[in-house]
Amino acid sequence: MLSAESAAVVRATLPAVAGALDEITACFYGAMFRDRPELLDGMFNRGNQASGAQRRALAGSIAGFATALLADPETRPDTLLDRIAHKHAAVGVTDDQYTLVHKYLFGAIAEVLGDAVTPEVAAAWDEVYWLMAGALIGREARLYQEAGVEPGRIWRRWTVVGRRTETPDVVSFVLRPADGRPAPRARAGQYVSVRVRMADGVHQVRQYSLSCDPGGQSRRITVKRVSGSAGAPDGEVSALLHDQVHEGDELTLSAPFGDVFLDDPADATAPVVLVSAGIGGTPMTGILAHLAALGSTRPVLVLHADRSPAEHALRTETRELVAQLPGGHSVFWYERPGPEEPDAREGLMRLDGIEPPEDATVFLCGPLPFMREVRTRLLRAGVPARRIRYEVFGPDLWLPGAAA
Repeated sequence: MLSAESAAVVRATLPAVAGALDEITACFYGAMFRDRPELLDGMFNRGNQASGAQRRALAGSIAGFATALLADPETRPDTLLDRIAHKHAAVGVTDDQYTLVHKYLFGAIAEVLGDAVTPEVAAAWDEVYWLMAGALIGREARLYQEAGVEPGRIWRRWTVVGRRTETPDVVSFVLRPADGRPAPRARAGQYVSVRVRMADGVHQVRQYSLSCDPGGQSRRITVKRVSGSAGAPDGEVSALLHDQVHEGDELTLSAPFGDVFLDDPADATAPVVLVSAGIGGTPMTGILAHLAALGSTRPVLVLHADRSPAEHALRTETRELVAQLPGGHSVFWYERPGPEEPDAREGLMRLDGIEPPEDATVFLCGPLPFMREVRTRLLRAGVPARRIRYEVFGPDLWLPGAAA
């Protein structure tokens, strides 16, 4: 994929470029938003920009793609590309925007690295960029086609037909298409983007997993109020949804996207393991609801960790869904156990005594430190990396699939 000449230059300059990527991406976003502030209206999330999460995710994806090209020149890192393509499609990225990004990204590289960016270096990294961009453009075009929408035209109005408080900081919203047309196809485990207008008139976008069986006309999202920490601001979208959206209101949702989903024909028999912590349990509930709707008999092991039973969103529903599955079994961990779950284990999740079923597909969702720890333990237990699928809420700052 990468020419031999460019590969030699990229290999020689990768340490310097990778070491400067955080500065490069900060310069890139600063210049682009200065010249094109409209991109902050409905595409880029201000909270992710303020925390630096978006630029770190961009830096990681560039470095990961370049590293993968050098490590295995004959193979494209499809796992990495698929994840990015779904994230892009969920906010309506179109192919012309790659030219815009190229302009500002390579301007930032030249500004940060200065004279080190010779014509040969610029040409080599330009080849890397367009290999990555070309692959993403193709993938995103297919995603739009599969979703039955025009590229970038992903938005649709939905009516809130139900609102339920799950915990003090988690609320669920049940929605139906406002136009009466059939709901788009979705897969269990996928997410939708919610696009809302803030008080200052700027639209902000946030992704939320579907926490119900996606097979009917209704959709449900389960939203945790995000409180800022370590200097990051509170979540704008979650706060607005909690404080201002009620039954009868309308929301703008994207078509469903997400590369982590249950590919589950009715006759599937392979075991499934669902591992989550905190609000990471929401896509797992959607997967469970789908399995229950199918009448699945496949083995399903549910492992969840939370602070307490009272803070475990969708806890009762999860129990009920597991009980509907002939092969279902669940284990919960709580830092502060309560009488609601007398059989739960105390403390953080430990996999001691937990034997993942042979040939199981593992779905993993929760805070990054939790997922890193659990994935390491699963690998040590003999679960192949290709069978561990993970979902990150927000920009993906962890790319084990690129190196697995």
